[in-house]
Amino acid sequence: MTELRSGFVTFVGRPNVGKSTLTNALVGEKVAITSEKPQTTRRAIRGILNRPGGQLVVVDTPGIHRPRTLLGQRLNDLVEQVLGDVDVIAFCAPATEKVGPGDRRIAESLDGYGRAKKVALVTKTDAATKDEIMERLIEVNALREDWAAVIPLSSVSGDQLDVLTDELLKLMPVGPALYPEGVTTDETLEDRVAEIIREAALEGVRDELPHSIAVTVEDISPREGRDDLTDVYANIVVERDSQKAIIIGRKGARLKDVGARARAELEPLIGTKIYLALHVRVAKEWQRDPKQLGRLGF
Repeated sequence: MTELRSGFVTFVGRPNVGKSTLTNALVGEKVAITSEKPQTTRRAIRGILNRPGGQLVVVDTPGIHRPRTLLGQRLNDLVEQVLGDVDVIAFCAPATEKVGPGDRRIAESLDGYGRAKKVALVTKTDAATKDEIMERLIEVNALREDWAAVIPLSSVSGDQLDVLTDELLKLMPVGPALYPEGVTTDETLEDRVAEIIREAALEGVRDELPHSIAVTVEDISPREGRDDLTDVYANIVVERDSQKAIIIGRKGARLKDVGARARAELEPLIGTKIYLALHVRVAKEWQRDPKQLGRLGF
């Protein structure tokens, strides 16, 4: 009988190399929100993957970046903490972009995490040519001498995900499952609801606004006397009045659109129809204010 293996893996890389999309593809359901905006991920989100040979706990973290705010610094600190605790670190670089100084810096920084085994992944192969993939594999392979594996893959097409899963399980310590079967994430319902609303609010906003958006959930409760309707009350928090106006939009059109997009994802998650009440409020410069950051959970 084969020994069961279980442990933690995290994906590292510059913002937007496909870490959250890969987490969702491996787990088989959406546990981490995705967006084309850098630094979309703000917490360590755990997705759980069960296989006959054992269990992988995938920890999705923010992208490593040069911080410009206290929030940015705290996100980098969070990544460092996760990297010190996991069994395997998987470095991600997209097949569609040449390896640059940021990638080299992150790959070198892995020296600081001696206990974790290191794997290199070339992501987004569905969007690249064969020559680009080959070029990227050579560049990534040259970044370190201690890669336990170098794997090209696509989260979108699913290509090579089974190869990645097998390789990661082989690298995990022997031991029983860490979470009960059937659990796909340890995120609370409130956290998942807040993230889905934030993902909907990120759609179509630009410049500095994506970084200024946070979401808090006030209440999730079944409507009295009805088992087919859930009331969800949430706040979209921004840093300035001008941003509040952008989120609400002309005659409330944009906020309505955010609500419709969020509801479409929330109803399957909660399992009933949703009444979603969104309130936009301003917390001045919250990304730089320790007290505000604490209130928002950072």
